[in-house]
Formats: sequence, structure tokens, C-alpha cells
Amino acid sequence: MKKFLQDFKEFALKGNMLAMAVGILIGAAFQSLITSLTDDVISPLLGIFVNTNFDNLYMEVAGAYVAYGAFLTSAINFFIMALIIFMFVRFANKLTKRMKKEKEQAPEATCPHCLTTVNEKATRCPACTSRL
Repeated sequence: MKKFLQDFKEFALKGNMLAMAVGILIGAAFQSLITSLTDDVISPLLGIFVNTNFDNLYMEVAGAYVAYGAFLTSAINFFIMALIIFMFVRFANKLTKRMKKEKEQAPEATCPHCLTTVNEKATRCPACTSRL
């Protein structure tokens, strides 16, 4: 049991696990923000066109209550979240690509004192601090 707890502790305290937990918490808070946007702003604005609160739209089919207004509000909520996630991932991919390109383009030289690889534009070696 002690080995099991030690393994779980190592798993739970890894950097990726903590980053994922923070991401989930931020995502949940963001979801509540988007839900409020659709429920409190978008649905009432759309309700202007049908003269009622958009969430309250329903129809009765063979005695069954079909709340299509609430479904459409949820669909709008989903599409807003999907769009924001898509834009975030697209931005992150562009940033990663730009950083990779900058890293590839950085000209390198070798420090004559410690033989460490340094940027060609550097005036001091970051390893031994000698002048280049």
C-alpha cells in the first residue's frame, strides 16, 4: 500500500498533471462565463424577434414538451466555446511555429574559451562569462 501511495504521489505532483488540473478549473470557470453570455445576453436579444425569452420557447408534440429554445441556447453556447477554443489553439500553434522558426534562425558560434555554443550576436559567453 505504501508503494501505491508513493506512485500516486509522484503521478499527482508531476508538472503536466498540475497544469492539466489548472486548465480544467479555468475551463470550468470560462464555461460558466460563456453560459452567462448566452443565457443573459444572447438569448434575450434573440428573444426580441419572437417577443419572448428565447429559453422559454417550446412546442407540444403529442403531449410531449419539447423545449427547443433551451436546446438552441445550448447549441449557441457550444459553438461559442468551440470557436474560442479553435482560436486559442490556432494562436498557440502560430506562436509555437514562430518560436521554432526564430530558434532555427539564430546564428550560432562557439566560445573559444569553454567551447560552449552561443548566439553569434552575443558579446559574452553565458557559460563562462568571458568576452567574445
